[in-house]
Amino acid sequence: MTRIGMNPARHRVTAYRPARITVGMLVYLPHLQGYFEHRMDVIKLSMASLIRHSDLEYDLMVFDNGSCQEMKAYLRELQETGILRYLLTSSENIGKLGALRVIAGAAPGEVLAYTDDDTFFYPGWLSSHIALLDGFPNVGMVSGSPERSLFDHGTAATVRFGQNDPEAEVSYGRRIPDRWEREWAVALGKDPDEYLAQVQEVDDILLVRRGLQAYATACHNQFVAPKEDVRRLLQDQWSGRLMGGMNELDNAFDSSGYLRLTTVERTTCLIGNVVTPTMEAEGRRFGIDARGQPWSAFVPHRRSAVTRLLLRGPMRGILQGVYNRLFWLLSGQSTDWLARETQVGEREP
Repeated sequence: MTRIGMNPARHRVTAYRPARITVGMLVYLPHLQGYFEHRMDVIKLSMASLIRHSDLEYDLMVFDNGSCQEMKAYLRELQETGILRYLLTSSENIGKLGALRVIAGAAPGEVLAYTDDDTFFYPGWLSSHIALLDGFPNVGMVSGSPERSLFDHGTAATVRFGQNDPEAEVSYGRRIPDRWEREWAVALGKDPDEYLAQVQEVDDILLVRRGLQAYATACHNQFVAPKEDVRRLLQDQWSGRLMGGMNELDNAFDSSGYLRLTTVERTTCLIGNVVTPTMEAEGRRFGIDARGQPWSAFVPHRRSAVTRLLLRGPMRGILQGVYNRLFWLLSGQSTDWLARETQVGEREP
């Protein structure tokens, strides 16, 4: 006998349908020393703020880019709890661009909301991004953290649109608060005063159309974009670089004529590689502890407590044993022949 019974999934269908939006987070924590000593807390804060403050239906996908066992165990726990819809893991670091290619290729939604694992998300961040993506024509990227240093590349198509569209208006000025700029500098490990001096002569570029406002730039560390555009504009060849190449992606969107926009209000921000007292206070302002996860917040496909109990530990083994015995009884098979065939196979040279 070469087959036992029938696969129980045969003729069954799933009620699952992909959400329009796939949120894809790239996670990388190779060890817990040096630069990465506090990174676990950063990732937990980022994940908690994303879960609590995502206000549209989405599927959450995480790509683990060769992390340590502690991070892998944490991500497996999130998936078992029902927090993660998809968990992709790599045995080694394939680089940021390589990971983005995998995420864009695997995402089931038509919109990809990409993020690094050190982004803090504010309430309503996702709907604010989608409002710009849907409200402006031919949008390629939408980000949530206005930063003055981002106006140095990839703005030509957006500015040109603002100048040529009869319903649009483009203007220059100083609107981004210095406090946001200082916090951005700290997260990047820069001296805030020196950074502010470097961008002193840079003007913010504001685009207005049909009541919608946006800055004429975007940040490749966190953005929302049409998935197919991301897939098409990523380089065909693997560069082998672990970092870099993201400015080229920005410029590819720009040279293809796509708009690159950022919300006027700060809907996301960069945490950095350590949770500063400022960021810890920001989390607690929204009821988020950097060392705890408020998973009771909006999680559309979270498994119930009873289901989680039944799917792990000794109870899972008991249920599996019951299932095995019922299967043999209902399929009309005896286990005696299987035992005999196994013994014969073991005796054969």
